[in-house]
Amino acid sequence: NGDEVVQLYVKHLNSKVDRPQIELKGFKRVSLKAGESRQVEIPLRAENLAYWNIADHQFEVEKDKVQILLGASSADIRLKGKISVVK
Repeated sequence: NGDEVVQLYVKHLNSKVDRPQIELKGFKRVSLKAGESRQVEIPLRAENLAYWNIADHQFEVEKDKVQILLGASSADIRLKGKISVVK
């Protein structure tokens, strides 16, 4: 038996503001037996994609394309996908 930590990262592809290359947005630790696999759900809410709008003094979720990256670490990405954030 062993523990695996599934980490969810996002990368904003067309953001109008400077953002980190990738951002950790969630994780889940699971216990697995040798050779076992399991489906894992990690929620990602729209407000977790927001940035602080300095001019308006509030968080803002912008219309953007976002790459979703899942893996054991930022250096060990095993699954990628893209979503569109619409308003």
